[in-house]
Amino acid sequence: MNFRRLVPALLPDYELIDSGGFEKLERFGKYVLRRPEPQAVWDKALSATEWEKRAHASFFRKNDKDAEAGNWQVKPGMPDRWMVEYNQGKLKLRMRLALTAFKHVGIFPEQAENWDFITEAISKMEVPRPRILNLFAYTGGASLAACAVGADVTHVDSVRQVVSWSRENMEASGLKDIRWVVEDAFKFVQREVKRGKTYHGIILDPPAYGRGPEGEKWVLEKQINDLLGMCASLLEADKAFLLINLYSMGFSPLITENLIQCHFSQQAFESGELILKDKAGRGLPTGTFVRFCR
Repeated sequence: MNFRRLVPALLPDYELIDSGGFEKLERFGKYVLRRPEPQAVWDKALSATEWEKRAHASFFRKNDKDAEAGNWQVKPGMPDRWMVEYNQGKLKLRMRLALTAFKHVGIFPEQAENWDFITEAISKMEVPRPRILNLFAYTGGASLAACAVGADVTHVDSVRQVVSWSRENMEASGLKDIRWVVEDAFKFVQREVKRGKTYHGIILDPPAYGRGPEGEKWVLEKQINDLLGMCASLLEADKAFLLINLYSMGFSPLITENLIQCHFSQQAFESGELILKDKAGRGLPTGTFVRFCR
């Protein structure tokens, strides 16, 4: 085990301008967004006037009980949708962004570090078309990365609109043939185990809480152990990788490490924390990961 803090080689179209006061000020392409950030407990480097002047759109919560729900206040000229690009090595991706009702915009820029890990892991496999499973796949950055280097990708998410968004990103990136599955990730994995399926790579990006398309309830701490146990059955014994991201503030990286050691016995792995650095040099934690290749 090797725990590291990683500052990703970010998208050229992204910049964390400032953070603090439980907020972050970010540039996505030409547009600057102001969003809540519960871990930015320090003071802002820039003045309130500067934040107001720079932000093209600002998200404000409806109340303190729901950290996600709120409303956008936008300035004239701010579009509902726009595109950003990621051109790094073998990856040349285009992704659509949008102002959603839950403060997200369609991309987590720190994940560029894991996209690079995915492409490198697949490129080193001596497998003609490795099978990759992406669970809780959101708008598909990891799916696009795997597809771009020749993998046969199965993309699973419970929200049909998000899967449609992912398809748009695939087409905008000049890619094709990703398999789209609108289903509860836990139920899908259960069925894949029964079918005797295997994969050369499994990517998991589970939320703390969630709902499946038929109202299935996902609670991270209650189900992640069983899910990883099933994933161990799905992962090929050789020429394979696993990557899991976690964003839950109350979920220690040590918990994930213990889960990996339990279900992937004697498997050497790397764990760490992804961070974004603002212009004042402060590191903003954005989640933890555990990953390995074998």
